[in-house]
Parts: sequence; C-alpha cells; structure tokens
Amino acid sequence: MIQLENKRALVTGATGEIGIAVARLLHDNGCEVFLSGTREAVLQKYTKDLGARAHFAVCNLRKREHAENLIETCIETMGGVDILVNNAGITVDTLFVRMSDQQWNDVLELNLNSSMVLARGAMKSMMKARWGRIINIASVVGVTGNAGQSNYAASKAGLIGMSKSIAQEVASRGITVNCIAPGFITSAMTNKLSSEQQSRILTKIPMGRMGEPDDVAETVLFLASKAANYLTGQTLHVNGGMAMI
Repeated sequence: MIQLENKRALVTGATGEIGIAVARLLHDNGCEVFLSGTREAVLQKYTKDLGARAHFAVCNLRKREHAENLIETCIETMGGVDILVNNAGITVDTLFVRMSDQQWNDVLELNLNSSMVLARGAMKSMMKARWGRIINIASVVGVTGNAGQSNYAASKAGLIGMSKSIAQEVASRGITVNCIAPGFITSAMTNKLSSEQQSRILTKIPMGRMGEPDDVAETVLFLASKAANYLTGQTLHVNGGMAMI
C-alpha cells in the first residue's frame, strides 16, 4: 500500500468511471479527497460510500468562476491541495469543416482552460508546502489525432504542452506535473459501441482488450507517490500498446 496520509487530493470529473476509480484508490491509500462533477446525486452517493475524509462540490467547470471557486472551496474544506487530478472532459465530435465555434469552445473550455485555472490555483498551495502533484488526464488522441475530434485532440495536445511548460517552472519547488494519456477505457461510452465496432477497436490493441478505469487510477497513484519523485513533464501512455509512442 502506498502511503499518502495527510495528503489532500482534488479529482475533477469524479462521477465518471475513471474519476471515481482515481478518487477511491487515492482515498484507499490515505488521501483526503475532494470530488467534483455535475451530477449531485452521484457525487453524494460516492462521497457517502467513501466515508470519512471525502467531500464533494457540484460545479460546471466550463464556467471560469466555477473553477476558481472550486479551488477556494477545497482550500477552505481541506486546508490545501497537494494532489490535483484534472480528469474532467467532454467530447463533441464532428468533422472539422462542420464544427461550430460553440462546439470548439465548449471542449477547449472544459478540457484545457479549466485545467489551467485549477492548476494555477492549486499551485499556490503546493508552493507553500514545497510539495505537490499535478496529474492531467490527456488522451492518446492528443498525440495521434483522430478524424472527427479536432477540438478534443487540440484540447488534449494543449494539456500535454501546458504540462511540460509548467513542469519546468515548478520543479525546483518540489512539484511534479505529468500527464496520463489513456487509450480505449471501458466506460458507459464504450459500452454503447456495437460488437462490430468493439471488435474493430480490439484488432488495433496488442493486448487484445480495452483498458479498465483502474488501469488509469493505478497510474495516477504511481505519479502521486514517492516512487515518481524524479518524474516530471512526462506523458504516460496507458493504451495496451495501441500507440507505442
């Protein structure tokens, strides 16, 4: 068991499969956790299930003021933020030539801009403590691109580039900044795919299976632990070999 007692973690997008898997694993390893998302009933249930050392807030991170207020609420509730997991994200897919400004902006605002606001806010707490972990959930699409997902790919590529730049700025303060780029992870979204679509995807994955949310959560736990003390500015690809980058 990795020891993270007295560490305080904020996990966004915590009502999704990856988000709650991350929150549970950090909590199981001693963290006080703060969950954020847009579905209040789900957040209440998850927080109740976790029990002590768990908190939540409902917020729409596409609104700048919600992101700013979330950090303030976390600091008021937990006294600071030691581990930030920027996991919240959406897809609004369509071919680039048909993509509206709204479709572009909505994805960039949540996937990239809110991560910037949260990282900037949490960093002040981390710098005082001279210890911190910023872990951004990117995507293999942010490196390879994908037809019909130019907005999503741009947001995730931006997240990777931003992380590398921030990592250089705060390394001397004991703060690491890294990305995780999942491939196809089992979720409500992938469950909607037809058997034919799923089979076609699996032919591209050498491991022959989709990833599980815990595959991503375990990688988050590693990056949050002292085992990753000397690792920053990196992107860890969790994709079963689909893209060997």
